[in-house]
Amino acid sequence: MNEDALNTSLRKFLKTVGVTSQREIEKAVRAAVASGRLKGSESLPAKATVTIGEINLSFAIDGAIELE
Repeated sequence: MNEDALNTSLRKFLKTVGVTSQREIEKAVRAAVASGRLKGSESLPAKATVTIGEINLSFAIDGAIELE
């Protein structure tokens, strides 16, 4: 196994996950505020799950998205 290739590939994957997730969350929150489903001052519980089936890896990260 090439450690440098693993590290580079993993960083690229995580960057894509981070950028895409932020964009989608922001879009959904803005739509919910615009429609009145959210006031814009909430704290939204959030959970991200990473799964790699081939190596039987699955873990979740819990957190919160603060709107104010």
